[in-house]
Amino acid sequence: MSEKSQNGWAASKDPNEIHIKAFPVVGTHIHLRCQATAGVILAAFAGEFNATVEKLEGVTFDDWSYAYRPVRGKTTGLSNHASGTAIDLNAVKHPLGKQHTFTGPQEVILKALVKKYGIRWGGSYKDRIDEMHFEIIESPTQVKLRINKLGLK
Repeated sequence: MSEKSQNGWAASKDPNEIHIKAFPVVGTHIHLRCQATAGVILAAFAGEFNATVEKLEGVTFDDWSYAYRPVRGKTTGLSNHASGTAIDLNAVKHPLGKQHTFTGPQEVILKALVKKYGIRWGGSYKDRIDEMHFEIIESPTQVKLRINKLGLK
């Protein structure tokens, strides 16, 4: 396994090779398929997103996680979805390229949550806004430390 996604985590077409697991999102019937360590953070974030930012509806299949693929719109580089270290939430409400799909108060909460969980929000991208997108930006070791600090399992 020599492939890496943008954030440096191992990526593979074979989800078993990189330890992809289904993580339930508290308060929903949704399960996100993420890398075993990253998924602890991403599922906890998604649960808090559901409780404090907006409900994850789950009616339309628009909450996405692991998918082995390149970065959308780019010819090189694997997406962080390819390593199971990125999720998209309520994608239909927050389409790629569209800005201000969240209210001001929602954005305040989102910024606090991404800081708490050590992730990056695609709404803060400079080139191509992606408000549905949330990704791990820390190393596996840093993520494990954050999991312990937050008391997650």
